[in-house]
Amino acid sequence: MNYREEIKYLRDTLNENGYRYYVLDAPTMSDYEYDLLNRRLEELEAAHPEEITPDSPTQRIGGKILEGFSPYTHEVPLESLQDVFNGEEVAEFCQRMDETLGSPVEYSIEPKVDGLSVALEYRDGRFVRGATRGDGQVGEDVTENLKTIRSIPMTLPETLPRLIVRGEVYMPRSAFEEINAMRELQGKPLMANPRNAAAGSLRQLDPKVCAERKLDIQVFNLQLAEGRVFASHAETLEYLVSQRFRVIPHTTLSGVSACQAEISRINEERMAYPFDIDGAVVKVNRLSDRAVLGSTAKFPKWAVAYKYPPEKKPSKVLDIVIQVGRTGVLTPKAVLEPVRLAGTTVTNATLHNQDYITEKDIRIGDTVIVQKAGEIIPEIVEVEISKRPQGTEAYHLPTVCPVCGAPVARDPDGAAIRCTGAECPAQLLRNITHFASRDAMDIEGLGPAVVQQLVDGGLIRNAADLYGICAADVAKLDRMGKKSAENLIRAIENSKKNDLSRLIFGLGIRQVGEKAAKVLAAHFKSFDMLAAATVEELTEIDDVGEITAQCIVDYLAEPQSQDLVRRLRDAGVNMESTRQLVDDRFTGMTFVLTGTLTRFDRKEAQALIEERGGKAAGSVSRQTTYVVAGEAAGSKLKKARELEIPVLTEDEFAKMLE
Repeated sequence: MNYREEIKYLRDTLNENGYRYYVLDAPTMSDYEYDLLNRRLEELEAAHPEEITPDSPTQRIGGKILEGFSPYTHEVPLESLQDVFNGEEVAEFCQRMDETLGSPVEYSIEPKVDGLSVALEYRDGRFVRGATRGDGQVGEDVTENLKTIRSIPMTLPETLPRLIVRGEVYMPRSAFEEINAMRELQGKPLMANPRNAAAGSLRQLDPKVCAERKLDIQVFNLQLAEGRVFASHAETLEYLVSQRFRVIPHTTLSGVSACQAEISRINEERMAYPFDIDGAVVKVNRLSDRAVLGSTAKFPKWAVAYKYPPEKKPSKVLDIVIQVGRTGVLTPKAVLEPVRLAGTTVTNATLHNQDYITEKDIRIGDTVIVQKAGEIIPEIVEVEISKRPQGTEAYHLPTVCPVCGAPVARDPDGAAIRCTGAECPAQLLRNITHFASRDAMDIEGLGPAVVQQLVDGGLIRNAADLYGICAADVAKLDRMGKKSAENLIRAIENSKKNDLSRLIFGLGIRQVGEKAAKVLAAHFKSFDMLAAATVEELTEIDDVGEITAQCIVDYLAEPQSQDLVRRLRDAGVNMESTRQLVDDRFTGMTFVLTGTLTRFDRKEAQALIEERGGKAAGSVSRQTTYVVAGEAAGSKLKKARELEIPVLTEDEFAKMLE
């Protein structure tokens, strides 16, 4: 076949398998086969860009980072629903429907997905736009991010002139747990719950970030279908199934008792769904009945949302144990007598931190009331003081790490209590991954998966051990052949020559980010000089406050930290500043980069500024000297103009560098 035929074959094959994988959960090929075909399609499209179509699977993730979202006015308003909270209110709703319509009413009952409502618009069978609900009248255009959701079809089997559907974007529980595990490894704040995670992901300005979050959607309403007429809501949902949408599970029935029974069934089986739910939706099924009923100023009269109350049950605190996370945070956990909640057996509950324990006065032996926060995480909401046994004592977290014995310290800007040990086994994976990361020692090929294998294989126990491993040992790891092993050992060896600033950042000292590490290296010139500095000497440096200074002094005073630094020095890791200023022309100046730069990589531009004595900041303020604006510059450029800060083009910036 010629290239056009091959492109069409690959596109159709990949789209068909994508539908079977993401919507039907019945893939027809392995991930490996899919990736091979997708790579071939990318190669052909790169050679023949005129053959790229909007429905090509290669177009799912745009490469352009947005500056902001445009407002979008919904042609058909995305109405909210009136809430009901008990069986009596459901009965009252059904009674109103019977009285108004004068006949037995048929209902559609669906789980209420706890996510973010969106509208998807299609023209001539092609996806053209997607927007958030907003206030129901005006939302935000998030088309590029919605394209990353693989279960949203880019083209439809039937090419209606216009079709608008409404759905709920959510993050599957499995994806939420996976992302939080990775964020913990990277030392980032954990996401609170899947709903917040989905909302935050859909509003990412970089579609590639959104794509990594593995969002999904349940379509639950047909808003507009030009050229089609339907008699019932259930009929519209069946039609949307035929158009390859992932459609909300639904049941059609009549009668109050049947409605109440279905609402109870959904609640009992809620953990079987891959998404979180916070209730069930009861809708009048016949569309002609909906037209008769109409809407109030706020809600449609033909539907209500039954909200499930969080289930609460008593249990007893058998013990309080401490877990040390990968970032060193000590997290107390209550060990409970087993109790059945929201479909699962609960045997422990998070106690968050010392402040939480103190506020509720939770003690070992207490009888407590437990519920699932966000229907996922068990938590103690109340202590039954009247049932407290005599002789119990207030609980306090330990003053040393239960894993390595190093002192613990409370975060100066929060409630977390953290282990200060540089070689704490509980933090091993996170510490080494950070040490090897791009902005630290930049050891290419040493990501979390490889670090995990090195740790599991007993080859490393801290960052210094990296400099003692050999290619033969690495080659034995999964997916690491001789060539890959040699490349990794070469990258580790090359990292010894890095500037001191990378080592300082790679050590993971609290409060010391990449910029602070550069400032410290430039000021002290050697690690020995930094290690000898006092809090007072450190605070004399610009950008180093008292809290940061104390964190540096405390870290470098710890025996574990001193041992790690000694071993790194013995391995030949550079301990001196190698960075030289080209000149000092930008001394005292602060630059902000915005938009897409075509002549410079953003990191490269920042380095050019710093090599000439200047600072590169992330936000515009009155202290900003210049804003360098590339293509599609947005809010930062606008603020610069409001503050009357000089704006440079890339060419003008390049001339300043000459």
